[in-house]
Amino acid sequence: MAGPLRRSTHNRMIAGVCAGLAEHFGLDPTLLRVIYVLVSLLSAAFPGLLVYIVLWVVIPEGGDS
Repeated sequence: MAGPLRRSTHNRMIAGVCAGLAEHFGLDPTLLRVIYVLVSLLSAAFPGLLVYIVLWVVIPEGGDS
């Protein structure tokens, strides 16, 4: 793991949530985005949009690195 969890400022598509999670866990941001969308669409128990908005509010924006 690479430091504290922060939203990405340089690899963002919407708010940098998935890119920040990918950087934190050492994963490819595109792969994490695809997995997140698939889980959101295929699972009735995982409200993807609501979780994304909550993470957007909760995870602080990272500084330039």
